[in-house]
Amino acid sequence: MRHNDPMEDPLHLADEVADALAAGRPVVALESTIIAHGMPYPRNVETALALEALVRSGGAVPATVALVDGLLRVGLSDDELERLGTADGVAKASLRDVGAVLASGLLGATTVASTMFAANRAGIRVFATGGIGGVHRGDNGDVSADLTALGRFPVAVVCAGAKAVLDLPRTLEALETLGVPVLGWGTDAFPEFWTRGGRLPVSARVDEAFQAAAVLDAHWSAGLASGIVLGVPIPTEHEADRTVIDAAIVEGLTAADANGITGSEVTPFLLSHIADATGGASLDANVALVQENTRVATEVAVALAATR
Repeated sequence: MRHNDPMEDPLHLADEVADALAAGRPVVALESTIIAHGMPYPRNVETALALEALVRSGGAVPATVALVDGLLRVGLSDDELERLGTADGVAKASLRDVGAVLASGLLGATTVASTMFAANRAGIRVFATGGIGGVHRGDNGDVSADLTALGRFPVAVVCAGAKAVLDLPRTLEALETLGVPVLGWGTDAFPEFWTRGGRLPVSARVDEAFQAAAVLDAHWSAGLASGIVLGVPIPTEHEADRTVIDAAIVEGLTAADANGITGSEVTPFLLSHIADATGGASLDANVALVQENTRVATEVAVALAATR
């Protein structure tokens, strides 16, 4: 087991990220759970590299976050992305797990919550991901740490809403309780990951990057310290059939219960089940929506840097 000097800060910014932040240039944080746990190799690494390329082409610097060799890394090399995508036993590290994984020196992939934490410490305000966690279905009281992170860390999370396997109305209620604005990108409805949504309202709509940046800047300038959700609907051509997705979710929940799957393992199990049930179509949709979220996040980061 590797032990760090307790007096040493494990936060480590890649030179490119540190230079961009020091100069006030736009930076977009990216999480690493999608690499280690979100999809199979080699598609996971190909997607991670494509997302970083999207950020660069939009005029910002990508900062993929992970726990590597006892350090909380903000900005990874291509070799480190490959390592995350191919290594066995990569830890799924939410907030509660960060200390243990750092102390062990093992590889850890960051969730939405732990990526927000790292981004906030680094001074990054915009973060792109697939979908946030939330309140799980049923009455077992299972609530993702993503929600409490959104209540604590002033980072904008650009996503396709919350994963549709969750209890979406209760997730939105929890965000309201935490004082987290939920913005809709060109929509009045909360996106539902594989589908564009339509049943649940957002708290405000923005149609352009400068509008989103103005809301972010005003929120934080007023002294509010919470994060912000910017919900981006999946592109229409990649939207899944709601009936098929809903049926696959119900079947997946039944299978998870039958197999004793609980806690943080439920969502990865359901995503895998839904990918199988849809013949891989849900995985194609995952890639499309995270690319769209990354494109929008880059536009907003560029606009926010100009605003500030």
